[in-house]
Amino acid sequence: MQITLRQLVRQASVLVMILGSFKGHLNGQDTRHIKSGTIIPDETYSDQPYIVKTNDGAWLCVLTTGTGHEGASGQHIISERSFDQGKTWVDKRDVEPGDGPEASYAVLLKAPSGRIFVFYNHNTDNTRAVKGDNPPYKDGLVKRVDSQGHFVFKYSDDHGKTWSDKRVDIPIRNFEIDRKNPYQGKIQYFWNVGRAFAYNESAYVPVHKVGGFGEGFFTSSEGAILQSPDLFKVQDPAQAKWTTLPDGDIGLRTPPSVGGPIAEEQSVSVLSDGSFYCVYRTIDGHPAYTYSRDGGHTWDAPQYLRYANGRLVKHPRAANFAWKCENGKFLYWFHNHGGRFIREHPNRRSMAYEDRNPAWVLGGIEADSPKGKIIRWTQPEILLYDDDPLIRMSYPDLIEDKGAYYVTETQKDIARVHKLDETLLTQLWNQFDNQAKAQTGIVLNWSNKNGNFPKSVAAPVLPEFYKRDTQRLDQGGMNVANGFTIDMAFTLRDLSGNQLMADTRTPDGKGWLLRTTDKKTLEIVLNDGRTQSVWACDEGLLKANQKQYVSIIVDGGPKIIAFVVDGVLNDGGDTRQFGWGRFNPQLKSVAGAPTLQIGTKLNGSIQQLTVYDRAIRVSEAIGNYNAYQKNQ
Repeated sequence: MQITLRQLVRQASVLVMILGSFKGHLNGQDTRHIKSGTIIPDETYSDQPYIVKTNDGAWLCVLTTGTGHEGASGQHIISERSFDQGKTWVDKRDVEPGDGPEASYAVLLKAPSGRIFVFYNHNTDNTRAVKGDNPPYKDGLVKRVDSQGHFVFKYSDDHGKTWSDKRVDIPIRNFEIDRKNPYQGKIQYFWNVGRAFAYNESAYVPVHKVGGFGEGFFTSSEGAILQSPDLFKVQDPAQAKWTTLPDGDIGLRTPPSVGGPIAEEQSVSVLSDGSFYCVYRTIDGHPAYTYSRDGGHTWDAPQYLRYANGRLVKHPRAANFAWKCENGKFLYWFHNHGGRFIREHPNRRSMAYEDRNPAWVLGGIEADSPKGKIIRWTQPEILLYDDDPLIRMSYPDLIEDKGAYYVTETQKDIARVHKLDETLLTQLWNQFDNQAKAQTGIVLNWSNKNGNFPKSVAAPVLPEFYKRDTQRLDQGGMNVANGFTIDMAFTLRDLSGNQLMADTRTPDGKGWLLRTTDKKTLEIVLNDGRTQSVWACDEGLLKANQKQYVSIIVDGGPKIIAFVVDGVLNDGGDTRQFGWGRFNPQLKSVAGAPTLQIGTKLNGSIQQLTVYDRAIRVSEAIGNYNAYQKNQ
């Protein structure tokens, strides 16, 4: 096989990344860093690394790959197998060849018999351009043709070692959105990233219908589900019957009257009572969801997703998937900020797709409702991150194997497998019931015995974030995935600015500081004498003459500052896109004066101050708040 110069360069860069992963905080200290994962082989482009466990004990992975960028000619589907949870891969096969028409966006489904189906887009007619808007497409022609054509499948009876020669078309019933496209539905625009699933002996495969191409690439979209009652029963899969759901002429869209034209990448989970739960992305700053109680034929009116505490979930135009775990609980991958498509913005075409780093996760617990089972979602934790904020990780899959949890992800160039920290998941699922204060890592635990301020105590010793790497010949710097957390119970008599609540600064400004601002927020200042980073809580959360509790988590892995105020993780509210902020990656430490001044300039009181020499989890911060409330 001939190897191009581009492929050689890429292989060398991958080797550098692998070797580099043994340096600094990647050396087993923070498994959330994406470079701590194991690489899934591909060609150059890499998308949708989805996995099923086969009956011979292997992991079977399919992914969309090619030697060019996403959507380029030569894009095709490959499969490969692993017997060691993704550490090594064998039996690499072309499901479709790289020299044929575009084959893209594959999902897998295993039948009860062990037969495995792979479903994907195929440009069977070898269409080289389709009609789009002008602008942005010159002459109104879109040369990218991987999201139209035929929806097909192949199958394997040897656990993915080989695939059927026969490629089977699945008919997709036209909806209103299809008939309104430039070809009146004679050419269908669509793709799929949603996991296929089985229920009541039927096979179900989501598809995402597209109305047209223009600003933001897809200009309108909605969800449908292809259902076959006999795919698992017929001898020849080409004879299987297919129905396009939901009933009627309209698919799964955004909330009526308030939602935008984009509703895509539907992810479906089956609840314990047989209800279908579906969540999907929009360009509205929030994901949408809906339930079906009749096998996908009809659905509740879509709504924007909310946490169990009633607050809206924020999410941009990116994959957001919900998975049901073997224990009956759920996990939800998303990005926890309100990125939106704004037509008037100069970078409108790309902005809604940005900021997919870090990836966050929610825990879901089933609950009863008058209509049937529903999912109650916890508040989020950071699941994965990269040092470069512009890296975009997405299109994950979840695998459970021998009691452990793994996710895959891709940055469109390198796909990886990551083993998850099970304690993070356990704390997520226990979040609603957690009323215990975290004890590990406490370096200061101060409580107020009288109302006189200021107070002085010995400043706690906190770890470094950036230091010299003595193993390097040039003695350069390296990031260290350390962190710290400040936990405080307080009452403010007024919300005036520049009240100094906790201060370790030296005369030249080195150290950390908590103070109120003129926006009636609480902010933390981090300063190492050469670099300063500042972040504040969301507006509108501080209340005068009211006991409040805040946890400020400074996480040196992803370099993120997060505020949890009265048990609620800040998400930016209505005033900003992000509730969490990044601090300077070259910040060395926040070591300041030997004493910590509490309440130096304060119109109020501080009842309790705890400092941890680690970044506690959001679930722990919520437990700290609940413990404080319980003891009041």
